[in-house]
Amino acid sequence: MTPPVCTLASNPTPYPSFSAYVRTRGTVLLRTARSLTANPCDAEDLLQTALAKTYVAWDRIEDHRALDGYVRRTLVNTRTSQWRKRKVDEFVCDELPETEEAPSSDPAEAQALRDAMWRAVTRLPDRQRAMVVLRYYEDMSEVQTAELLGVSVGTVKSAVSRALGKLREDPELTPVR
Repeated sequence: MTPPVCTLASNPTPYPSFSAYVRTRGTVLLRTARSLTANPCDAEDLLQTALAKTYVAWDRIEDHRALDGYVRRTLVNTRTSQWRKRKVDEFVCDELPETEEAPSSDPAEAQALRDAMWRAVTRLPDRQRAMVVLRYYEDMSEVQTAELLGVSVGTVKSAVSRALGKLREDPELTPVR
């Protein structure tokens, strides 16, 4: 017979008083954990983590009459640590956010599109080209573009609108169907 891999497998609870405590106070502590989380499964995980931390510190806890307070504080501290570490919240939704078809990300196609776009921009009249380049390539606001070119904001808006219309109609940029 092979020896157990885990050294605690032969004696799973060296602290019988810990097992008795968990049996008697487990439901109360689970209720406390549920009040700290929105999801019952997360509450069970939180309680298990807090009890594991309590188990590790069991022989260092001097007053076992104050165990509920110790475990509650461990629950709160553990939940706070989890909350601080969480980078992305999970949101339940009916539909998956992924699209049915993943768009192809062929670098050659992307470069060909950028080249075609730049050729189309160079075919614009000088004034419209300058405004499109400042607005979209240099990421300037309409006000900044108007100040730089010495024209009104309305002139920038109308010229950019006309330029975008020409770009939409450019045969080189029209998608193949």
